[in-house]
Amino acid sequence: VQLQASGGGLVQAGDSLRLSCAASGLTFRNYAMGWFRQTPGKEREFVAAISWSWTSGTAADSVKGRFTISRDNAKNTVYLQMDSLKPEDSAVYYCAANRGVRVSATPDDYDYWGQGTLVTVSS
Repeated sequence: VQLQASGGGLVQAGDSLRLSCAASGLTFRNYAMGWFRQTPGKEREFVAAISWSWTSGTAADSVKGRFTISRDNAKNTVYLQMDSLKPEDSAVYYCAANRGVRVSATPDDYDYWGQGTLVTVSS
């Protein structure tokens, strides 16, 4: 199984980025997908998750109204649209796959992880 995250970069506060995560080696439509982020010295933090059927999703309070998670099961890809970025959004962003019925904000519920993509937001 491989989860390949991409789309990170250096942007200014207020800008937008769209992260992508391409999955291979698994039946993508059977997995709920999530995005997490991590900064040095801190634990991995939940960002957003989406169910396998796109019928439900959830996001952390810190990103609600600014970040949107979506998926394209035909392309085996999950996206994270990030708008109105803030310096505190700077982190390595990881995508993860969870073979569960419900979306989850708990890292231990996820079976597979991508390698991460770095997002840096300057003030």
